[in-house]
Amino acid sequence: MHITEIIKKPVLTEKSFLGHANGVYTFKVDKRATKTEIKRAFEQIFEVKTKSIRTSNYDGKEKKMGRFVGKTNAYKKAIITLKAGESLDVLNDL
Repeated sequence: MHITEIIKKPVLTEKSFLGHANGVYTFKVDKRATKTEIKRAFEQIFEVKTKSIRTSNYDGKEKKMGRFVGKTNAYKKAIITLKAGESLDVLNDL
């Protein structure tokens, strides 16, 4: 898997913005990627050093539209903590 396929997009929510002051950033990543692959890709793309990575898998939720039932997409989320002194401007880098 190529590094550009691993990190898909940032999660830009109110809760994720609270962590930016402490060097914590949240991204949606490929479901097949491991923590070491995510770390390697993140450090190469954004040129920063990471302290830790936590991941969570999310199943698709059932949604109804009238009498039809469907599912939203499942995804994997990575919460990345940067080393002290490192920072990242998510909105300008993407």
